[in-house]
Amino acid sequence: CGVSEPRIGFANIDDNKNWIGFDVDMCRAVATAIFADPSKVEFIPTTNRSRFPILAGEEVDMLSRITTWTFSRDVNLGFEFTGINFFDGQGFMVKSSLEVSTAKELDGASVCIQVGTTTEMNLADYFKANGMSYEPIPVETNSEADAAYLAGRCDIYTTDASGLYASRAGYPDPSAHMVLPEIISKEPLGPSVRHGDSEWADIVRWSLNAMIIAEEK
Repeated sequence: CGVSEPRIGFANIDDNKNWIGFDVDMCRAVATAIFADPSKVEFIPTTNRSRFPILAGEEVDMLSRITTWTFSRDVNLGFEFTGINFFDGQGFMVKSSLEVSTAKELDGASVCIQVGTTTEMNLADYFKANGMSYEPIPVETNSEADAAYLAGRCDIYTTDASGLYASRAGYPDPSAHMVLPEIISKEPLGPSVRHGDSEWADIVRWSLNAMIIAEEK
C-alpha cells in the first residue's frame, strides 16, 4: 500500500515504529477484507513525484496517501479512484509576526510549494486572478517544505489545509504560525488503483464504503 511520507494524522510512525493514521487505516481495512487480518499490509512511503510511477509500475497495489482525484489522473494516467474519504482544499500558512490576515495581502511573497502537485496550478491561477505576483520556492517533500518555511526561505507555505494544520501541530511553537482563512480549491482525496482490474477496484471501493458506513454508525 503506497502511503505518504510521514504526516501527522494521515500517515505517521509512532514510537514503536508502527504506521498510524487515517490513510494507513484505509490500507488496513483492505487487508482485513482480503485476509481477515489488518496486519497483512506492507507500507511503501511515496513522494508527490514518485507516487504515480510507483503505482503504474506495480510496486504497490493501491495508493492511500492524500491524493486529489482529478480528471487527468483518472483518464490520462490510467488510474481509478475508488471514492472520496477526505474533502480538502488548498490554503496558506504564514508566520504570525507578518501580521497578515488574508491571502489578498500576499502580493510579491515567496511561496514554498511541493512539485508534482495540484497546488502548483492552483497557486498560479489564484495569484493571476487576483493580479498578484509571487516567487515559487520548489520543494520535493512535506518535510523539505517544513524545513524551508521554518528556516525563512519562503514567506508562505501552501498545500492542502489539512497538511498545513498537521505541519503546524508539529512545529516547536504552533502559535507563531497561522493558517489564513482562504481556501482556494477543491481537493477530493481518496484511494486509487490501476485501471484494468475491476474486481480489485471493487474490493478497495467497498472497503472504503464499509469504513464510511461504520463511521456513520
